[in-house]
Amino acid sequence: MADLPREVSYRDSLYDFHKTIGVIVMSLLLARIFVLLRVLQYKYRRRQPKRPKNWWQTFALHSALYCFMLLVPLSGYFFSNSAGYDVIVLGTNVALPRLFAENKQVVDLARSSHFWLSYTFLASIVLHTLAQKKYLRATLRRFSKAANGAMR
Repeated sequence: MADLPREVSYRDSLYDFHKTIGVIVMSLLLARIFVLLRVLQYKYRRRQPKRPKNWWQTFALHSALYCFMLLVPLSGYFFSNSAGYDVIVLGTNVALPRLFAENKQVVDLARSSHFWLSYTFLASIVLHTLAQKKYLRATLRRFSKAANGAMR
């Protein structure tokens, strides 16, 4: 998308789609965090759960993943606003409010932060998936058994 020449007719549509996906992800993530906090507040009101010895590691990993899920779209929003572009919801011509002022001096910082946060997030997803390969194999085995049973 970034490597396409400016003359390509659908380049702006790709950017609008990219930005719309970021806004949707950020909105759904904030709703999920709100619901998750409400559920945890209700569920553990009377007593705290027992924590296994690796609880802090799991908590830190999932907190980092949630932070990346929020920071990547937010850094894209920062990049668009600081470069002087609005974040337009796909096909509606509705521009979201500017959270950051236009500032040509920080555009390079915004671009590189969006780039590096995105790829760091991708690397953490890959590492998390590799760490869960035993679970993924078991799930795949269960799905294949179910599919084979449905075929008979």
